[in-house]
Amino acid sequence: MPVIPDHSNQVPSHVRVVVVGGGIVGSSVAYHLAKLGWKDITLLEQNALAGGTTWHAAGMVGRLRTSSSMTRINEYSVQLYSSLQEETGHSTGWKQVGSLIVARTQDRMRQLHRSVALAEYLGVEAMMIDAEAAGEKCSIMRSDDLLGAAWLPGDGKVVPKDTATALAKGAAARGVQILEGVRVTNVEHRNGRVTGVATNQGPIEAEYVVLCGGMWTRELGLMCGVDIPLYPVEHHYAVSNPIESAWDEMPCTRDPDGAIYFRGEDNAVLLGAFQAYTKPWMIKTIPADFSFQLLEEDWEKFESPLEEGKRRIPALETSGFAKFVNGPESFTPDNQFILGDTPTLGNLYVAAGFNSAGIACAGGAGKVLAEWMEGGEPPMDLWSVDIRRFTHEQNDIEYLRNRVTEVLGLHYQMAWPNREFQTGRDRRLSPLHETLKEQGACFGAKMGLERPLFFALQGDKPIIEYAFGIQNWFEAHACEHMAAREKVAIFDQTSFSKFMLEGPDALSLLQRLCGADMDSEIGRITYTGMFNQRGTFESDLSIVRTAEDAYYLITATSQTIRDQDWIRRNVRDGERISLRDITKDLSVISVMGPNSRELLQRVTDADLDDFPFGSTREIQIGGAIVRAARITYVGELGWELHVPVSEAIKVYTAIREVGDDLGLLNAGHYAINSLRLEKGYRAWGSDVSIDDTPLEAGLGFALAWDKAEPFLGREALLRQKETGVSKRLASFLLEDPAETLWHDEPIYRDGVCVGYISSGAYGHALGGAIGLGYVRGTEPISREWVMDGSYEIDVSGRRVPAKVSLRPLYDPKRARILA
Repeated sequence: MPVIPDHSNQVPSHVRVVVVGGGIVGSSVAYHLAKLGWKDITLLEQNALAGGTTWHAAGMVGRLRTSSSMTRINEYSVQLYSSLQEETGHSTGWKQVGSLIVARTQDRMRQLHRSVALAEYLGVEAMMIDAEAAGEKCSIMRSDDLLGAAWLPGDGKVVPKDTATALAKGAAARGVQILEGVRVTNVEHRNGRVTGVATNQGPIEAEYVVLCGGMWTRELGLMCGVDIPLYPVEHHYAVSNPIESAWDEMPCTRDPDGAIYFRGEDNAVLLGAFQAYTKPWMIKTIPADFSFQLLEEDWEKFESPLEEGKRRIPALETSGFAKFVNGPESFTPDNQFILGDTPTLGNLYVAAGFNSAGIACAGGAGKVLAEWMEGGEPPMDLWSVDIRRFTHEQNDIEYLRNRVTEVLGLHYQMAWPNREFQTGRDRRLSPLHETLKEQGACFGAKMGLERPLFFALQGDKPIIEYAFGIQNWFEAHACEHMAAREKVAIFDQTSFSKFMLEGPDALSLLQRLCGADMDSEIGRITYTGMFNQRGTFESDLSIVRTAEDAYYLITATSQTIRDQDWIRRNVRDGERISLRDITKDLSVISVMGPNSRELLQRVTDADLDDFPFGSTREIQIGGAIVRAARITYVGELGWELHVPVSEAIKVYTAIREVGDDLGLLNAGHYAINSLRLEKGYRAWGSDVSIDDTPLEAGLGFALAWDKAEPFLGREALLRQKETGVSKRLASFLLEDPAETLWHDEPIYRDGVCVGYISSGAYGHALGGAIGLGYVRGTEPISREWVMDGSYEIDVSGRRVPAKVSLRPLYDPKRARILA
């Protein structure tokens, strides 16, 4: 095994890959690139390996995460850490001690039941145990005040610095050059692609650069105009003096109701905290030489966790503490790490912002990023951590300092399924925001843009009282939902992402990227997916042809950066196109429901009787020219009105003033979600992703198989069409009207877990909870196989019978279940 680092410290003039950062993440990326056979890799560490955040991490490694992809990442980390010593000769300190998550409240028990149920589907061994059994597994812990616990026997812990060292040794053994004391002073680029780095010891040309600089990564991004929104916060733990009843192999235990965790540290206890709010590290520039250093002890901030620790472990009352750790760790605006190829500079990759989960995630994250670089696209659905999910505004320093104070605490706050952030709000507003606020709107934020979720009934406050079951806004939501079904509702959908694609080659480009035939009539709306070579989704969107060489693209709120990036990456040399983001130029006001035509006819001279579905035209409302689109995402007669932002209030007011007698109500995005689920309409990121094909999602009807220019992914989909699909997206309706669905509830067919709910809501027109979810088989499955099963959905530990359908559950003409 070669000695690391390379003490010759000779900075090369040219390499294939520069990995910036020698913590556990950078070491993992370098290791896995080398394992894939990549050569000429140099890892640069500005100080000493593992000296930034890695060395002071608590080292707990859990397998279960909130999605299949993230769980696979952590599962691989466990496999890697438990085998690295055999490969490298350097121990990671891996010990499979198990994880215990204890509950003091009924809400926490319900959350644990949800997690354990999902774990079964994801293949992670987990079980609910009672308080007595929890006390037996962790005898140092008081358990008489507990209601129960979740036990995950496959979890464990490592020594973080040793794990990073083992990865670095494995990388070096495969030819990676590892240099300490080399600081990157700039990321070089030319013509939209990275070309290398400048360092304090000279320049290095490189085909690829990977930024794994931990809390320094945001600053590295700013050097080259790339937004990497993360910021360091204080994270605290303390290590007790020796305790007679403590032992090193005690389970990694989490008491989220007390915001604490603890584990064995030889014959002592390591007690840490994820408090509801923490302190940002208020520093303008992180010192480059901050290595193997800590921030000042803060026992005052740690006072509450310390009291909770003494309550849970009585021995801490008298033990005293040998060490206090206040280590800065980088957090992101949404508590998910940042991974992937940056949309701004080609071949510049990022792996950073691990939100106190870097040790558990680093092994798997390094692997999937290396595979991403090898294949040129994500190897599986990584949208929850994709760098393209953030906007430029979310990299603002004041926004980050505000937001990250809340994010750290989310580790142990209740995982409410529709939880909204409290910090960093009201930064991007619709032109209707204040008007809707005055009318009782309760807002949520998506991509930093505030949008109405529901409208409080008269006398109620527009707030969310969280629960896993039916929440306080249920009746308000029912009114909005049924207004759209039976009368008419008005929605603010300004948050849509919107683009103009123009140029002589616009049609050719879209024909190549889109599954549908885009050579449509001018003014026609086309729903389509965009696919990759594997035939899986990159996006789904609606596109309006506005001229022979111009198209108006309307896509999901979260897709602003991603869709632009995907389109631009697929423009061929010499193609003449222009793509402009016009999201901030236009507001979208939707009027939906059986009375929508009569309502809009009162405010426009346009003939709405002669306005076919799927068409658009310019009409005048309230003195403003708007693009009216006869389309629906709720399954009712209606129009989307695409309005210049400056005219939005005028148009909205004109409609509201004449709609009372028709039953017009404001409605929010909760109603949009439940309405679209009754109709079986899919949503990007929930029901369709880069792990799903249109044939699996039931969207094969939107494919133009024989158009002159074949679409990307066609060959893969033809093969799947021939062999059959092993999963199908189906609609479900719970038979118990007292329950509701959110997402991630496991689906059982004939007693066997075959999938989980990808998105759910309460379907008021059907009188029960509804959801979409993929039903999976071990081999190709038919429609008949799906429909012949008997189904149950696990709702917080209770299996509830459910009806299944491969057609929309709601038919507006017959208003009945199609099962």
